[in-house]
Formats: sequence, structure tokens, C-alpha cells
Amino acid sequence: MSLNALAAETKISKSYLWSLENDPTATRPSGETLYKVAQALGVTMSALLGHRLLTETPTAVPKGLQELADELSLPESDVRMLATIQFRGDRPQTKERWRYIYNAIRTSKDIDKPSPRRRRGSA
Repeated sequence: MSLNALAAETKISKSYLWSLENDPTATRPSGETLYKVAQALGVTMSALLGHRLLTETPTAVPKGLQELADELSLPESDVRMLATIQFRGDRPQTKERWRYIYNAIRTSKDIDKPSPRRRRGSA
């Protein structure tokens, strides 16, 4: 893809794209810029950056999560899903934090349900 075509597709200036490719001292691009470029080129952001895609899920279940899972008899699928959670690079440690997160996820399903008071076609 030419630089002109990439600039048009991403709506990023041609000069900025040129500097990203050719100037090692150029300002680092934002995540949004990287996403636009990767999408336009039809590649993952990992491929764009020259890194492998991280797809492996952790196999170890943290102690606090295991305690909660045992206490509530959580399904294995829920435990595996919870074990992947990180917030700002950290995983919850205590059973209480895991309980809070699990309850927030479990009860959030009601958010997706349409309100019974609002019906289609009525204003």
C-alpha cells in the first residue's frame, strides 16, 4: 500500500506516517493511531509492532480466586474466565476482591435487558 493510500485510509497525515516509518526519533504513536494503521493494512497490532500475539490464558488459579471458587462451587468456565482478569497490570489477590468482581460480572447481565417501561414504537 502506498503512503498516500494509507494516509487516505487512516486519515493520518502522510508526513506523520512517513516519520513513523523513517525517523527513529519521531514521537511515538498513540494506540488509536496504531490501530488505524493495522486495520488499514489488514494486520494485527502485534504484527505491526513485530511482536507475537499473546493468546495464552493463565493456567494457574490465584489462591484468593480458588478459595472463592471452592466456597461458591463456581463452574470451571467461570473460574477460567476470572483467572484472565487483570486491572492495570495487576490481578486481584483476595477472595473478597474476586467476589466483588464476580458479582459485578454476574449481575451486569441485567444491564443488557431492555427496560420493561420502554417499548418499541412508543415515545
